[in-house]
Amino acid sequence: MDTWFNPRIELDRCLRATAVKMPEFDKDFSPGIQPTEPRFGDFQANGVLPHAKRHGLNPRETAQNLVAQLNKTEVLDPNRISVSVAGPGFINFTLLPSFLLDWLQSFRTRDDFKAAAGGIYHGRKVVVDYSAPNTAKQMHVGHIRSMVIGEAIQRLLRFCGADVIRDNHIGDWGTQFGILIMAIKESGYDLDAPNEDTLADFERLYREGYARFVADDEVKNTARKELVKLQQGETENISIWQKINKISYIAFEEIYDLLDIQFDKVLGESFYRDSVARIYEELLEHGIAEESEGALVVFHREHNRFKTQPFIIRKSDGASNYSSTDLATLLYRFEELKAEEIIYVVDSRQSDHFQQLFLTADKWFKARKRSLPNLVHVSFGTILGDNGKAIKTRTGEPVKLKDLLNEAIERAFAIVSEKNPSLSEAEKRNIACTVGLGAVRYADLSQNRTSDYIFSWPKLLSFEGNTAPYLLYAVARIHSIYRKAELNPGDQEENPSQFETDTEIALARKLVGFVAVLEQTLGDLRPHYLCAYLFELAGVFSTFYNADRVIVDESPLRARRLILCARTLCILETGLHLLGLKTLERM
Repeated sequence: MDTWFNPRIELDRCLRATAVKMPEFDKDFSPGIQPTEPRFGDFQANGVLPHAKRHGLNPRETAQNLVAQLNKTEVLDPNRISVSVAGPGFINFTLLPSFLLDWLQSFRTRDDFKAAAGGIYHGRKVVVDYSAPNTAKQMHVGHIRSMVIGEAIQRLLRFCGADVIRDNHIGDWGTQFGILIMAIKESGYDLDAPNEDTLADFERLYREGYARFVADDEVKNTARKELVKLQQGETENISIWQKINKISYIAFEEIYDLLDIQFDKVLGESFYRDSVARIYEELLEHGIAEESEGALVVFHREHNRFKTQPFIIRKSDGASNYSSTDLATLLYRFEELKAEEIIYVVDSRQSDHFQQLFLTADKWFKARKRSLPNLVHVSFGTILGDNGKAIKTRTGEPVKLKDLLNEAIERAFAIVSEKNPSLSEAEKRNIACTVGLGAVRYADLSQNRTSDYIFSWPKLLSFEGNTAPYLLYAVARIHSIYRKAELNPGDQEENPSQFETDTEIALARKLVGFVAVLEQTLGDLRPHYLCAYLFELAGVFSTFYNADRVIVDESPLRARRLILCARTLCILETGLHLLGLKTLERM
């Protein structure tokens, strides 16, 4: 038996291959193998129970027969994996010390893990749509969730073998530009001399223009004329619009650089403005869309939720909207990017929109006799203040994201300066940036993404509990073990003995569990599973390190404990990097 990277898959294969040769089972039998609680073992197969119920068999007796046949085939080495039947017919598998040691020796580095995990997605082409801010506006704290969740998901997908295209679908088109262009022209604002407050100026100009827009019909007509000029490609308005977007994206990139986020595509709504006519034509041609009160809409009357709620794809004034450009975007990703899966990381308030978008796309692709890519809406909740409402400044304004990130760095700097006053200014600044930005990012990712959460500076910067500082310190602590021993984590550990102590075995089993948590995290696209695992791993390592001395004279004993240290460090650093955090060797 070779060392299996993913024991769950291999045990499933072994059980299926054994069962198919037995009269009690049919080809549709599913073992249902999942990770289980440590007191039961490492994995449990519970598929015998429903199978036996369907076929009128005794589940425990059926499970015992399956295990007996499995033992006869000798596909599992009893010195490496223990198999037993428990309860009404559960089959438990325990990875024994010899298996655990072989596994940890076979998978030593991040590259080893990445190469082995690459089989999970097998080169599947996936577009991840995330961030997507609107131009002419500053990013506020609400923008961070799409950014950090999307970035973590795309990193995990790449690590597990997907061919990922990171797409920033920015909002750079729409009726608001008519108002803003009018206000810029009337104020004489110099777009050729932008400053750090230019986006704030855009927001102010828009607010002032909008107030006049709703109050005065003449102003309303002026703004509409400016919009028509833009839509028709009039040179002056196109130039103003382009400068607005360029200034906006330069500001966005400051934040992306801080958070180490890059994109493969930055295609705003404007990119698809000439494609929407095809959408209208095809949806009408296939009888999917219909005219209603002057607008072009799609009804999904077969769904109770949307029986009377139209999906508007062209407004009554003939203008396109999010729905039409989203359909054009989907078509582009299918035809040009060859996407097999499209993941939209957008807040839960857009759930109805995406449900209707996916329903419309399904009908459209079926009518075109095309296979629709797998469409996934990764929704998320809201960041709340202490009052349980969306987080705001004291004046009631949204908290600017740039200000929040800078404050995180400064707060972390104050903590580092207090704890390590002897460090140089440059060292303090580097640690503060890593800890501060990591703390904000991890505080978000460690939450179940569909839940709202309360933002708390003391909690996210704490060195206790499931926080970035705690995990970053755990990484630095292991590096310090190697420095004191005058060793490197990548050094080959020669002739290790078998794990013996309870704490050694518990840590080894937890390390092998990295594979299962990768599957779980990607299965639901919920990074908090990986966060919880890393927190638990750090705790299990701490228990091991406090109980079992690592640097001892006996070479085989020292080797096996150094293996546990090195693999813990590798998996902690790999996991944190997948979440988008940087790590430190000293804190």
